[in-house]
Amino acid sequence: MYQDEIVEQIHKEREKYAQSFNYDLNAIFEDLQQKEIKSGHKLSQLPIKRQLKTKSPQNSPEKPASLK
Repeated sequence: MYQDEIVEQIHKEREKYAQSFNYDLNAIFEDLQQKEIKSGHKLSQLPIKRQLKTKSPQNSPEKPASLK
């Protein structure tokens, strides 16, 4: 299988970064938020995508006996 040196380096750096926070996702998230604030770049926030509610056969009302 082909191994890309750049991808391998990204994986190593990501692993070191996570390890530096003892793999604590909350701490990683907090650090990233602080870096984002300190960057001074104007950031955009995308709206939350809402999922369309679809009717599943399990949730649909039972048909009257006369229509079965």
